[in-house]
Amino acid sequence: MKVMNLKAKTVTIDGISALFILLFVYAALTKVMDYQKFRIELGKSPLLNSYAKIIAITIPGIELLISLLIAIKQFQYYALYLAFSLMAVFSAYIVAILKFSPYVPCSCGGILQNMTWTQHLIFNMFFLGLGVAAILLYPKRPKNLL
Repeated sequence: MKVMNLKAKTVTIDGISALFILLFVYAALTKVMDYQKFRIELGKSPLLNSYAKIIAITIPGIELLISLLIAIKQFQYYALYLAFSLMAVFSAYIVAILKFSPYVPCSCGGILQNMTWTQHLIFNMFFLGLGVAAILLYPKRPKNLL
């Protein structure tokens, strides 16, 4: 098996980073543009109804912040961990909804709204895999964060 050279690793990491940025910016803007629907659907979730208002405000902000951090090379390595972690949390929520919730709320807005929850979970797992790949391919951990 051939080892990837540094240029190939960089191109792969940059491609994965771009996909995460597109995903998170799109998701955040969709939530912000249809904030009321997003908040109401969160409120219908038996797992999140007590926290719907704060979650509806913070999730788009977190998605945009992670996107910004991924775009800044100095923070990219750590931001990829954040992106992976956020996708893991979203995936755990989907599993909890599918396994334990008597009510399955509307999944999301935008182009992803046509997905079933199972398809959404598979989509998330794909991005989890991309996150792992980017982290493992990262040439070396930056020595100085600031």
